[in-house]
Amino acid sequence: MSDGRRRTPDGVDGERSVRGGGRGDRESQRAPARADDRAPRRADGREDRRQPYYPPRAEPLRAPWDPAESTPGRRRSVPGARDHLPRQSALGRFFTTWGWRAYAIPVLVVLTALVIADAVADPGEPGPGAEPDPGETPVVIGGPSSGPVPETGELPEGGDFVEAGTGEFRTVAGTTDLVGEPTAELFTYTVDIEDGVDTVEFGGDAAVARMVDATLSNPKSWTGDGAVAFQRDDGQDPDFRVSLTSPMTVREHCGYDIELESSCYNSATGRVYLNLARWVRGARPFQGDIGSYRQYLVNHEVGHAVGYPDHEPCPEDGALAPIMMQQTFGVDNGDIFSLDPEGVVPDNDDTCRYNAWPYPDGPPEQQ
Repeated sequence: MSDGRRRTPDGVDGERSVRGGGRGDRESQRAPARADDRAPRRADGREDRRQPYYPPRAEPLRAPWDPAESTPGRRRSVPGARDHLPRQSALGRFFTTWGWRAYAIPVLVVLTALVIADAVADPGEPGPGAEPDPGETPVVIGGPSSGPVPETGELPEGGDFVEAGTGEFRTVAGTTDLVGEPTAELFTYTVDIEDGVDTVEFGGDAAVARMVDATLSNPKSWTGDGAVAFQRDDGQDPDFRVSLTSPMTVREHCGYDIELESSCYNSATGRVYLNLARWVRGARPFQGDIGSYRQYLVNHEVGHAVGYPDHEPCPEDGALAPIMMQQTFGVDNGDIFSLDPEGVVPDNDDTCRYNAWPYPDGPPEQQ
């Protein structure tokens, strides 16, 4: 390693002042070199006349770089070092370290929060084995309970119908004026048809809607006592949707614990499901024409939607059946009792006459 002092063939320049800088020393420099001081020879025997390197006097003893001091010039590069880059903030280092994951993490956090909030706000329908809260209205109202199937509940012979639709519904366009007292509780509704259900035999979708409108606007319907009012709306947020539905979709939303074609109101979906099989063929116990049965079907299931969840028995032999009696399965108390022994219908032989209206004799004040 060079110590910065110029060297001569006899040693280090500058040591002459220590060892003596007299004339003898100068003469010794001019003395002929000894044999062992001659230039070294190469492998072929000739002299190697290359001159030795003597650093200039101005060359420093060591590199002029102080790690604690910033000086101009090229700095030493350490593998993996990042000190040549601009200094970053904590947020910048976070994004540099995590890359695309730094953007994904906030999105995942927001999505997780939304899912949790939705689950808390809407816990969903109870599972099949869950016990309903006695203080709450059941989700499905009007479907048959478990029990032996009475012959009167079986579907009669009749016209053909589609067993299964798509599960999606189309809303029939159109609205009506308010029907009922202006001070009554207003219920808005739509008329929907399941996709896959052909209504040509009934006169088309518009004919089905007109039949529903005419039924609910009749003074013998639920508006008769002045407590309820109806208005048809083809908007997106009605109180319920009167839906003509294929049997398989009805079973999905109304249940099929016993093998009877039924209709129901499902508060979870907000739909009054009218079973297409019953719309086409009617019911054995209901001895009226098919038009009267359709009026009964609309009034009975809409009754569940406007606040009448319970069924009723035949009050006495020969009387008109209450609209909330399950006339699709029977007009005899004994038939209904066999279907639902735990229900409100007593086990007797009282038999009613069919009836399609909540107020068959007109508004209560006119009776």
